[in-house]
Amino acid sequence: MRRRPAVTVSAALAAAALVFTAGCSSDGGGAGGAAGSASPTSEGSSTPSASPSPAPAKGSAKVTGTVATGLDTPWGLAPLSGGDLLVSSRDSGKILRVDAGSGKKTEAGTVPGVAAEGEGGLLGIAVPDDGEKMIYAYLTTASDNRIVRMLYSPDRPAGKQLGAVDTVLRGIPRGTIHNGGRIAFGPDGDLYAGTGDSGREGLSQDRDSLGGKILRMTEDGEPAKGNPDPGSVVYSWGHRNVQGLAWDAQGRLWASEFGQHTWDELNLIEKGGNYGWPEAEGRDGSGGEFTAPVEQWRTDQASPSGIAVAKGSVWMAGLRGERLWRIPLDGARPAADPQAFLEGEYGRLRTVVATDDGDLWVVTSETDGRGSPDGDDDRILRLEVS
Repeated sequence: MRRRPAVTVSAALAAAALVFTAGCSSDGGGAGGAAGSASPTSEGSSTPSASPSPAPAKGSAKVTGTVATGLDTPWGLAPLSGGDLLVSSRDSGKILRVDAGSGKKTEAGTVPGVAAEGEGGLLGIAVPDDGEKMIYAYLTTASDNRIVRMLYSPDRPAGKQLGAVDTVLRGIPRGTIHNGGRIAFGPDGDLYAGTGDSGREGLSQDRDSLGGKILRMTEDGEPAKGNPDPGSVVYSWGHRNVQGLAWDAQGRLWASEFGQHTWDELNLIEKGGNYGWPEAEGRDGSGGEFTAPVEQWRTDQASPSGIAVAKGSVWMAGLRGERLWRIPLDGARPAADPQAFLEGEYGRLRTVVATDDGDLWVVTSETDGRGSPDGDDDRILRLEVS
């Protein structure tokens, strides 16, 4: 039985305000952090800030409050500048606004065209730095996965705050499994997306397919300047199912990836990198031909979804593993062995997002058909980390 927190919503938030799957590991059953002080360039990287000291070998993670409860299949999380949060519901196709102080939920609207099946539905969401007038969403339709955008008008009545859908990118392969789904704006201002092989392994090495890739594009869905192929949005390939994207303070892109039977991965993403799937899983068989992961886990310990970078570490949500992993960094490599937190306490963990003050929001995933929800699931937690 999972232990539930004794912290009340109102008391915990008041205190926080003061300091402000099976063996396949295919979803166990996917918002990354901002890049800190890095300055964007046109080549998909950043001008590094001064290299920080290595993160301590041991850190901490403490739940300081429950921001919201009773969420239906939450997947994506997008913070707004005032502190409120937008959260997507995979199965209903709805986007909710959550008041970070009271936990009050307001329906922004339902994204049309969502065809929820298996691991597909309304997945990641992202808000560009444009005055928060637009919401981008990654969704599964009856024919494909695609990225769309909608005007967001929070002053309109609840349920009617989303404008007409404008398709940014279509044609990402869909399936009942391995739909990827995480989208995030990088420090260069471009939009990145993690996709999956949709259960068809050969797509990951097919440079003409959008499946099993990390994609990089402009806000309008055009190939970003500096991509490996100037005519393609493909940024890296050889991925099985990418559901976590985040940048560190030096502008390096990190991604989490589901393994099959043996190894889940944390990868440091390089432009034009081939990460090996289906020829290699984890460090096994990577040799010199493929880029090996920075860290790897047995699939029952992770099945990783979202990641964030905070306090010099990558924080990775585990679905089947039901825990939050901390990977302390020393530049582009681990500073020490990963640490696990919240093991079995809140069930499956889907999304991790860094707060403005370097702590975390964590979204649980117990109502996705593979968990064991109780009356409060699913929820958004606030964590203080070091």
